[in-house]
Amino acid sequence: MSQAAKNRRDRAAAARDAANSDERRRERLVRIVGAVTVVAVVFGIIGVAVYARNSSSGGDAIAAPSADPNAALPATVLPTDDERRYGVPYGTATADAPVLEVWEDFQCPACAAVEQANGDGIAALAEAGKVQLVWRPATFLDRANLGGDPAVANSSTRATAAWGCAIDAGKTREYHDTLYANHPDPEGSGYTDEQLIAIAGEAGISGAELDTFTQCLTDGTYLGWAANSGAAFQEDGIAGTPYAVLNGVEVPTEILADKASLDALVEKAAEAVASSPAPSPAAS
Repeated sequence: MSQAAKNRRDRAAAARDAANSDERRRERLVRIVGAVTVVAVVFGIIGVAVYARNSSSGGDAIAAPSADPNAALPATVLPTDDERRYGVPYGTATADAPVLEVWEDFQCPACAAVEQANGDGIAALAEAGKVQLVWRPATFLDRANLGGDPAVANSSTRATAAWGCAIDAGKTREYHDTLYANHPDPEGSGYTDEQLIAIAGEAGISGAELDTFTQCLTDGTYLGWAANSGAAFQEDGIAGTPYAVLNGVEVPTEILADKASLDALVEKAAEAVASSPAPSPAAS
């Protein structure tokens, strides 16, 4: 074989190897994103199914705290007259940044899957000021207390109320993330008060602040806020969690769960905001 022919053969083999390597990388990416999507969609369907089943049956559910328009709100939580009422804002963004609202239920497996896949990415967008992140707590999976155990009854509401106590302690993201790191398995097994207090310790609340947190939780200080947010979820007609909107437009779960896709979507939303004409001054 001539040297020229050998060189051509070697170049062809190298090209095939490169193409195969690129294809393997593409297939791995598809599998990763696909797995996140399947987990989120499947668990989302489970969550919605539990919601629908228990909404229609009534069953042996233990009564949840009632919504109370006069209920106390944790520090930083948005008030009743805000369109994102009872939501928890997080991050450094100014008012001209896109708004990302994320409805979550702390017992929701799909929410936990999204948090594991891209919780850090979502928080990073907020911390960098690229989005106005508003976490909006839902509590519909309180109806999933399938065993009827009073120790974990209304776990979504109680976990949200505990989060309110942590917000007051300056541990908004820390407690949010640590709750998901200790997500109840199986669905419906819930959180005891002892677990919610232990999670506060894991989230960095200690000493006198932990004593204050524990008293806040024991007193049920923010149960009304949690119930109000849960009622807002139902009033807004949202079918299940996770549910996210960016500047009012729904964000598919598979995009929410993928950092690169969400980053790109946020960038486009920011460009759209920047190119929008400024509102005309009001006529005098």
